[in-house]
Formats: sequence, C-alpha cells, structure tokens
Amino acid sequence: MSVLLQHPGYADERLRLVTERLPCREAQARTMLALMGEPEQYSYPSIFIYGHRATGKSYVTQTLLKELELPHVVVSCVECVSAGLLFEQVLMTFFGSSSSASLPRSPSFSDFVRLYRQLCTQLPANQTRYIVLDKAELLRDMDANFLPGFLRLQELVDDNVTVIFLSEIVWDKFRPNTGCFEPLLLHFPNYSKVELQEILAQDCHPSYSPELYSSYINILLGVFYSVCRDLRELRHLAALNFVKFCEPLENGEAKEKDTHKLWRNIEPHLKRAMQTVYLREVSSVQWEQQQQTEERETADMRVLSAHDHVELPFYSKFLLIAAYLASYNPARTDRRFFLKHHGKIKKTNFLKKHEKTSNHLLGPKPFPLDRLLAIFYSVVDSRVAPTASVFSQDKRLLFSGGASISLPVVLSEPVSTQCLGSPTPDPQRTLPYLSALQRAHQVKVNPCEM
Repeated sequence: MSVLLQHPGYADERLRLVTERLPCREAQARTMLALMGEPEQYSYPSIFIYGHRATGKSYVTQTLLKELELPHVVVSCVECVSAGLLFEQVLMTFFGSSSSASLPRSPSFSDFVRLYRQLCTQLPANQTRYIVLDKAELLRDMDANFLPGFLRLQELVDDNVTVIFLSEIVWDKFRPNTGCFEPLLLHFPNYSKVELQEILAQDCHPSYSPELYSSYINILLGVFYSVCRDLRELRHLAALNFVKFCEPLENGEAKEKDTHKLWRNIEPHLKRAMQTVYLREVSSVQWEQQQQTEERETADMRVLSAHDHVELPFYSKFLLIAAYLASYNPARTDRRFFLKHHGKIKKTNFLKKHEKTSNHLLGPKPFPLDRLLAIFYSVVDSRVAPTASVFSQDKRLLFSGGASISLPVVLSEPVSTQCLGSPTPDPQRTLPYLSALQRAHQVKVNPCEM
C-alpha cells in the first residue's frame, strides 16, 4: 500500500494524485518535496539526481512539477546541439517568446546571465522556477564554465531559480578539478523484481482479468529479469508478447487458470525474443510477422517424412567429400594437399593471392573419375580396395544428385564428373552416366537397382 505524500505547501488532493502516479517511487518523491520546500520559498540552488536509465528520474521530476503546477522548463541536452538553443528554450519558457531576441548569434554563459537578470527585474518570480537539464552528462562537452555556472545560477541571476540535473552517471564524474558549488545528491536505485511486477501489472489488458495479466508478468520477469531490468524495455516486451500468451485462450485450448499450459505455449516465443532485447532492428509489427513466418516454416518441416532426408552409405559420404574437393580445387594442388612429401612451395604463389578469384564464385569444375577415386583413397580412414562396392556407391552418389556426368565427345576419353550438392535426383542426367560408368570401369550396372 502506497503511503500518501504530505506537504504543508500543497493541497492534499494534488498530493494524492501524485502518489497514485508514482508507484514504488514514494520515497524519492518525498525527498524531492522536502528539498523543494513551499512554492514561495527559496529552494536549494541545484539538485543532482542520478541513477541508471529507466529508473524514474525524469518521470518523477516532471510529474511533481506538472501536477503541482510549478513554473519549470525541461531541457534535453541531446536536442540542444548548441548553447544558444539551450538558453533560448529557458528564456522563452519563463519570459515569453520574444525574450531571447536580445541574445547574440553565439551567446556565451555571461550573455545568458546578463539577459536573465534584466528580464527578472521586469517579471520577478512569485514561485520557485525550476530548470531541469536532462542527460546532464553532455554538459561536460560544452564550455568549461557551463557546469559551474548552472550549479550557482541562483546566485548569479539573483532569482528564485533551482537547476535540477538528471544524469545516468555519478557526481564524481562531473566534479571539475578546479572545484565548484556542490549540489544536493539524490540517487534513484534500480527497480526490484517485486516493484517491476507491481508497475507492469498496472498495464492490464481490459479484455482479461488482472490476475491473468499479473501471472503473465510474473512469467515474463522470470525469463528476462536476469538480463534486462529496464522498465521501458520490459514494458515493450510485455505488450509485444501478450498476444502470443493469449492464443490458447482465444482458440479455446486452455482457461485462465491453466498457467502451466499457457507457460508451455509462450516459453519458446520468449526465448526467441530474448535474442532481440535492446535491439530495435525492426518494428513490433515486423517482428511479429517474422515470428509467424518462422513458425509456419517449422510446422512445414515437421510434416516432412523421413524419406525426404537422404542418408548416404559410409563410403558414399567420403566419395561426396572427394567430389567436392575435386570440383573446387585445381588439380595441381592435389599433391600439396594429399601427399606428405610434396616438395617446396614457391613464395611467388602467395604474392598473387589478390589476383585469384574465389572458386566458389566460379562454380564447380569437371574432373575425371580417376582423380575422384585418388582423392577418395586419400581422405578415407582405412585402406579400401577398388572393388565393385565402391563403384556401385559412386553410381548411387550420382543418382542421388550429388554429382553430374559430363560425357566427352570421344567415348574413349576419360569420363568427367562434377560435384553439384543438389539433393534432388535427375534421371535424365544420371541414366547416360550409368552406361558410361559401365564402360569406364567394366562394371555391369543393373538399371533395376535404381
């Protein structure tokens, strides 16, 4: 149960609304209210709020300032690529759109202070003015007097103004070597798992019960909490995967109480989503379409029978390897690759590497059967005699589509083959080869075996 914020300078109804909008951050909001004091009182000159991303720094600060209707300006140091843009945004918010016209083209911090003091005399502050500098670590890349100047801006302009710095890094990384005014420090710790559960459960889908969505968030945190504690990223993942979680409910395959069945349905989907944490490479709609396509392809693969997967015999596997090596390696390299004592290699061969084209880009090249068998005997583990069994497996390899036959013009010349790596047999290409193979190796091939 959240403890209501209390402060004598603000109405209880507004503080109640602020408490409802800041779950799990009541302690930090209470500290900020104490530092800010009553609206008419002078506040502390500068407050430094730090913590990891998505810990509620900007949200808590802006909620307090908006709900309590305090004069403020929120400046993003990422958007303000120059000092002039930062100064203009502050002056136009507090003193009107025409107030920044007196700034020079490239204003310095002294120009900003001088113009601010002039405008203060015309429009004095009835309440504390707040300047919120988001991503304040970028101030270190600006002029050296920017950070010390904003820290003591209240003193320089003689006005009731407080500067709030929001940063993801600690104050020790900010402090200049020459010294400066020390701000009040306020740390926003990471949300715990229980706090994330409470915050994310508030985004309950209107079509389902809060208990179902709470159990879904519990499952989501069980998968992602160890690798991601960013509230914004977890909220994005929760919205992205909730439709998949509810599929069994929509199809009538499960009820809301069947937590185990719902978990089994969403578990593989969440594991795939873990690979894209923090990576917004595609939009949410594109990611869902991609997952649906992968699921359809997986379902199609399950329908395939075992006959669609060709399992080669033992020697056929080595014959296929030998055919691949013979197709993509020049014949002159066989001695260097398959003999222990191949002689010396000239260094000039290595100097011409940039002139060579990848053999995979050129495609497979034909080779004689004698070379195929020579490479086969080199790569096979045991000593194999050139029997009819080896030649018959050579026939099986070509019938399965792993290689193709290239008949020479003169049949007395050696028969050449080519490694294709195609899983689909082509009888029109294979049948002429069988007769040529029979003539080349004096092996009788029975077409009925095919």
